[in-house]
Amino acid sequence: MKKISIAIVLMLTSTFVQCQSTSASEVKTGSGVVRGVREGEVQFFKGIPYAAPPVGEYRWRPPQPVTKWTGVREATKDCADCPQRAWPGTTPNQSEDCLFLNVWAPSTATSKSKLPVMFWIHGGGFVGGSGSGPGAAGHAFVKQGVILVTINYRLGRLGHFAFPALSNEHPDEFKGSYAYMDQIAALKWVKENIAAFGGDPGNVTIFGFSAGGVSVHSLLSIPAAKGLFHKAIGESSGGRDGVLTGRPVKKNNADPLYPVSAETIGINFARRHKIESTDAAGLAKLRSLSLDQIIDGGQESDSTGARTYAGPILDGKLVVETSETAYKAGRQPKVPLMIGNCSAEVGGGFINTATTKEALFSLFGDLEAEAKAAFDPDGKKEFAEVQTRIITDWVWGEPARMTARAFVANGAPAYLFHFGYVPPAARERARYGAGHGSDIPFEFNTLNARWGAPAEATPEEKELARIMNTYWTNFAKTGNPNGKNVPVWPPYNIQKEEILDIDLDGKVSSMPDPRKARLNVIEKAVQKRERIQARGV
Repeated sequence: MKKISIAIVLMLTSTFVQCQSTSASEVKTGSGVVRGVREGEVQFFKGIPYAAPPVGEYRWRPPQPVTKWTGVREATKDCADCPQRAWPGTTPNQSEDCLFLNVWAPSTATSKSKLPVMFWIHGGGFVGGSGSGPGAAGHAFVKQGVILVTINYRLGRLGHFAFPALSNEHPDEFKGSYAYMDQIAALKWVKENIAAFGGDPGNVTIFGFSAGGVSVHSLLSIPAAKGLFHKAIGESSGGRDGVLTGRPVKKNNADPLYPVSAETIGINFARRHKIESTDAAGLAKLRSLSLDQIIDGGQESDSTGARTYAGPILDGKLVVETSETAYKAGRQPKVPLMIGNCSAEVGGGFINTATTKEALFSLFGDLEAEAKAAFDPDGKKEFAEVQTRIITDWVWGEPARMTARAFVANGAPAYLFHFGYVPPAARERARYGAGHGSDIPFEFNTLNARWGAPAEATPEEKELARIMNTYWTNFAKTGNPNGKNVPVWPPYNIQKEEILDIDLDGKVSSMPDPRKARLNVIEKAVQKRERIQARGV
């Protein structure tokens, strides 16, 4: 009996400890009370609605207010992702009712804590991705004194769409890029509610990767987003015109980089589904299409090659200009900026039309000799490596430098980084450097959630993740990534052009940008193209 009693005591003690380490946490928002999960020093809330379901008549309408609820809403599980193509081997949980966000905060936070807030915008080319999942968990940020918010936003044709009847409907509403409207609605939710979780609505940092980074640029130049954030981080985010930066709505405003208007693409998509009319009746039929028909297996053109997906839209009211145009005119807000990219990214443009080094360099025209000297000085590099370097610099590296220069010229601090670490086991596959998104698990310090990575990170990787997560949280706190126990990261200036470099082995150091000659020739090529386009040639 004595042994049995001891066993019962031990079992009850274990249960009590488990209840202490994982328990419920309730917070009152403007729409009602949410119940999350408390795990030790971290509490998190998942699936909080920041807008009403964009369904039925609200498909292709700006986000609508949330209907308030009574009682307590459970916020303990990931919500549905926004509709997108299902990839092989995945079991998607998707719904058009997807405008939710997640919050991670310290368990001890109160409405008086006033902690800095980081607002994550996921990548995925505006056609995929999610604000949920272990790779975007906020535990490491919280342990460094920062609240993390991650969001879903509408994707694909639900996120960016134009159609003649839609342009005429509700003339007082924004049109086109509903994804950006969602992001702004989520930022407004943060402004109104984050104090209840312990956050400071006056200290919000937006940060995003790939399409999320393009979104950061867009939010920096969209008037409706003004005042909703105070710092910005762009990760593999581009910055120049042409990379998901805004397609004109009408034919008569066609851009040389986007020769087909967004409305024409909307008509192409309607015709794919035998919808010929472009009036209100045609729009009603489009709104009655199933999600599978809208997603269309991820196809962005029909069998004839006509485009059926527009991407971000330059509508003139919500998105009034491209980020590059705003930066050149100094119209961006004077907020601190961190920006950078990985060493072997993806992308393209005209560069992908070349199949040999000779053809690739010939695309530079009278800059051909300078391009060869910068990218292949001894003439011995493989075509694939040269192509990777040029694509990376053209789409991501040089635009990041252009953006940093614009912010500095406008009186705001900027910090430029270049991430090149590749795990030793992956170096045979990733021969030319760190691929698109390789830096994200280090910034979040979620190394065990890396795709295709070993189950356990090495001590060196853990230290690199600590350093990078510290840079990100320091920046969110003060607008400066520097602080204790991290290498010095000098602010970017046009004279010294120093960057933070993370090399192949994970060594972190500051130095004059070693890509200078490469980025210079890319810059000249871009400027040459812009001059030609301006002349209408």
